[in-house]
Amino acid sequence: MKWFTTLASGVVLSCAAAPPVFAQSSVTLYGVLDNGFVYQSSGGNNSAIRAVPGGLFATRYGFKGSEDIGDGLHVNFQLEQAFSGQTGAATNPADAFNRLAFVGVSGGFGEVRFGLQNSPQYDVLQAAMDPSWVKSIASPMNNFNGLIIRANNGISYYTPTFGGLNAKFMVALRDPTTGGNGVGFYNVVIQYINGPLNVAAGYERGDEPGVGAGGSYTLAGGAAAGPGAVLSVFNAGASYAIGANRVWLAYHTENLTNTPKYMQHDVYQISDSYQFGPAALLSLMYGYLYDRTGKGNNAQQLGLLFEYSLSKSTELYTAAGFIQNRNQASYTLSGTAYSGLAITPGTDTRGIGVGLVHKF
Repeated sequence: MKWFTTLASGVVLSCAAAPPVFAQSSVTLYGVLDNGFVYQSSGGNNSAIRAVPGGLFATRYGFKGSEDIGDGLHVNFQLEQAFSGQTGAATNPADAFNRLAFVGVSGGFGEVRFGLQNSPQYDVLQAAMDPSWVKSIASPMNNFNGLIIRANNGISYYTPTFGGLNAKFMVALRDPTTGGNGVGFYNVVIQYINGPLNVAAGYERGDEPGVGAGGSYTLAGGAAAGPGAVLSVFNAGASYAIGANRVWLAYHTENLTNTPKYMQHDVYQISDSYQFGPAALLSLMYGYLYDRTGKGNNAQQLGLLFEYSLSKSTELYTAAGFIQNRNQASYTLSGTAYSGLAITPGTDTRGIGVGLVHKF
């Protein structure tokens, strides 16, 4: 046994002499604060001026981190909670992190994520659809569209980029709290970026309400989903930059089953943005909604957004919009994180908002 004792002693001494290897990791606290006020009117005495949070960006804070585990692999996580910048109250006090709570691995193969996360349509595609990234009262796509924003129990895969082309896939599984098993939501997005050109398209389908997996969604026009409803959405967007000017085209079509009104429609939008130097950006957006139910509940909107950067972290913005509703359409002007006034069907509405954003 003397030889074994000698060998073991040599291994222990060699390990003790070897330098320790530690993975490189980092954790970042970040957030966005967006507060302002908005005036909206739909004729007669139906008007209001309100202090609002989230006119352009949803106010939130979060933690994100990455650990380098070697061989080009990283373990990543992100936790994010939304709250009101006006009151400090959590958007959903029942959840510690109601926007994001996922962990994943990235490397040369791309990235895989597990947990509560944004749908690729919301996270990626909207940036290709209009200059506001489908936010604020100025964006027709924001005011007319229904969309599954995020889902619990998500599994996603983001491919690497090959020659400007990439794809993103996501499924969300049902759980006992939503009364079922299997896939409650899926989404695929394909994007191509080459110099001044940005083109993207995506399709999603999910159970409503709550995506069948406890997630969140938005419905336009005051519609409410019924039991067992399913939302199907196809989006496509493209933009092209010519110097300081960028032109945007976007298309949206959706179908929501078991709902009484509005949720079978198409939206067409054209936008233009112009960068006035490094600090000022002016965007003009026009959108038309066509009601596919045959009832003529169409609508159109004109929107204007002006953003002025005071620094790399702070900006002032002004957003304005005008919606013309037809027949029983009752679309309203909603901010990114607040709802607009309830509108009498067939009534026009107009509004303007001012806000201050700080990112840290």
